[in-house]
Amino acid sequence: MAAPVRRVLLRPLRRILTQIPGSGVASSGCRQLSVGLRVPAVQKPNEAVLESPSPWRLLGAVFVQRLAVISRDRSSIEKDFAELLKQTELERSLLADHELRLLEDAERVSRKQEEDYDSDEDSGQDIVTAQDLEDTWDQKLRQFKPAQRLTGSIQKQLLNSEADKKADRTCLERCLEDSLVLLVKEKIGSEDVWLLPQVQWENGETLRETAERALTTLTGNSIKATFLGNAPCGVYKYKFPKDVRTESCVGAKVFFFKALLGSGDIAPNKKGGHVWVSKTELQDYLKPQYLEQVGRFMVDL
Repeated sequence: MAAPVRRVLLRPLRRILTQIPGSGVASSGCRQLSVGLRVPAVQKPNEAVLESPSPWRLLGAVFVQRLAVISRDRSSIEKDFAELLKQTELERSLLADHELRLLEDAERVSRKQEEDYDSDEDSGQDIVTAQDLEDTWDQKLRQFKPAQRLTGSIQKQLLNSEADKKADRTCLERCLEDSLVLLVKEKIGSEDVWLLPQVQWENGETLRETAERALTTLTGNSIKATFLGNAPCGVYKYKFPKDVRTESCVGAKVFFFKALLGSGDIAPNKKGGHVWVSKTELQDYLKPQYLEQVGRFMVDL
């Protein structure tokens, strides 16, 4: 049944094609018509073309940041604004329970001074006034000693001579009001350079795994850090010194990953060294171009 229907439907189209010269459809020899798309023949794949290795070495680096332990001291503007907010809140607020109790105590004292005061109202009651509570709180406040904002070692250094005022930057317990960043000293050619911890990328691992390996290679398991994301936060490209540069190895491309320090510290490295520095102290160690790239993603949290 389907074949006769198809011939009936294609008959008008066949008549039109027979009248078009060069269509390749003859009126006598055309029995069936098929319409379709030409599919080009699948070409066999050529042999794999081996690309030459890149002259740039891929590195993964970790930006380990220790967050601030204490809050910073307020500036003069912040102090004035906080005092203004405190005064505004005081003027618009209602009386607290303790303030209401002070008013009740004052009213009770005024009633005692009246001639018609009945002493039986307070009989059998051990009355503790709000003023007695304030006196007790003041005594406890005098015994309270807030913790020092500077560590003991830094306090001793500040009391010493001018040359000893610089704190030990290998110590993590410093600049408690600022964030600190871990830097290590590496030897590139014949030059000692301060950098973020980094290692070369290896086949089969992601760049984040390379950055994690950079941290574990340096510290072992002595530091626990939380990496922020799987994508790098910055990229830096530099050339090696001329004495170690070759045609097959021109320089390195460093991919930075951010991590927040959880716990732990590292021991001093005999071969080189490490420092924990603040944002303002980075310029004492990093080269200007390297510092510019690091400063783009360094944020004080």
